[in-house]
Amino acid sequence: MASILEPSKRSFFPAMTKIVGTLGPRSRSVGVISGCITAGMCVARFDFSWGDAEFHQETVENLKVAVKSTKKLCAVMLDTVGPELQVLNRSEHPISLQVDSLVVLTPNQDKEATSNLLPLNFGGLSKAVKKGDTIFIGQYLFTGSETTSVWLEVTEVDGEDVVCLIKNSATLAGSLYTLHVSQIRIDLPTLTDKDKEVISTWGVQNKIDFLSLSYTRHAEDVRHAREFLSKLGDLNQTQIFAKIENIEGLNHFDEILQEADGIILSRGNLGIDLPPEKVFLFQKAAVYKCNMAGKPAVITRVVDSMTDNLRPTRAEATDVANAVLDGSDAILLGAETLRGLYPVETISTVNKICAEVSSSLLYVALLP
Repeated sequence: MASILEPSKRSFFPAMTKIVGTLGPRSRSVGVISGCITAGMCVARFDFSWGDAEFHQETVENLKVAVKSTKKLCAVMLDTVGPELQVLNRSEHPISLQVDSLVVLTPNQDKEATSNLLPLNFGGLSKAVKKGDTIFIGQYLFTGSETTSVWLEVTEVDGEDVVCLIKNSATLAGSLYTLHVSQIRIDLPTLTDKDKEVISTWGVQNKIDFLSLSYTRHAEDVRHAREFLSKLGDLNQTQIFAKIENIEGLNHFDEILQEADGIILSRGNLGIDLPPEKVFLFQKAAVYKCNMAGKPAVITRVVDSMTDNLRPTRAEATDVANAVLDGSDAILLGAETLRGLYPVETISTVNKICAEVSSSLLYVALLP
C-alpha cells in the first residue's frame, strides 16, 4: 500500500485509453488546442447540435495549426444532431421555471419562450406522449451542470400542445435547450437532411476521420449512414461510431454493434431513460460486448464538475479509473472542454488517471 503514495512515474508510452475532446468557445484558439493535444487529446470532436459550419471551420483550421506546432496527430470527429428535440429561446433571456407550476410545450416556433410557454422544433410531441410521461429539458452541453435542467410531468395533451407540471425549480439560460422524453420513440430520421448537408460539405472538406451517429436506434441507421458516406469519395473510409442514447438503442445494441465501427455510450441521455441503479449494468455489459467484438467503446459524462472546477470529485476520479478497468477505449469530454473553464487541465487530469490505471499492477493483473 505504501507504494501508492510514491510519485507517479511518467511512462514512455501514452495511456491506453484515449481522450476525445469537444472543441468550442473555450477551446478553439490555437494556444488552447495545442495545450489540449499536448495534455493528451487525440480526437477533436465537433458537435453540430450548436454552432454553424463557419464557426466550426475556423476551429478546425486552428486545429490544423496546433497539430503542426505540436507535431502530434489529432483525428477529427463530426457529431451529428440526429432526431434531437430542441426548445428554442430566441430572446436568449433566462427563463425561470418554478416547481409545481404549469408550462406548455408547443410546436408553434413563432411564439416567444416564457416561463409558461416553451416552443419546440418538433410538431409530433403531442402524439408521442401521454399523461404521466416524464420530460427532461436541459442545457448540459453548454453549462456542464444539471442545475440548469428541469424535469416535467405531462398532465394534459391539448391539441398539438403538451401541458406539463414542473417538478423542480430551474433557470434555463441561452438560446437552445435539449428536450428528452423518457422511453418514448420520436418518429424522426437518425440522419437528418441537415446532418447530410453538413457531412457532404463540412465533412468532405475536412476529410473527417470519425462520424458520431447521434441517437442510433437500429442497425439500419448505421447501414444508411455508411451508404451515404460511401457516395462521398474521401469519406468512404470514415469510421462510424454509433451513439447509444435511449432505450430503443439499448434494446438493439447487439445488432448495432455488428454494423458500427465503434460505440459511444451516452450516459447522460441514457441516465434519463434508465433508473440510476441500472446505468452501471449497461456500461459494464456494453463495454464487455465491445471488447469481445474488438470494437472501441467510448464513455461520456465522467468529470462534469471540472466544467467549473480545477479538480474532479473523488467519485469522478474513481469513475474514470473504473471506466478504464472495465475496458473502455476512450473517454469523451463534452461541456468540460467545450465551455469549461479548464479544458487543458481537464484533459491532463483525465489522461493522468487513465495512464495511472494502465500502468498499475492491478490493471495488468485484470487483463485477460
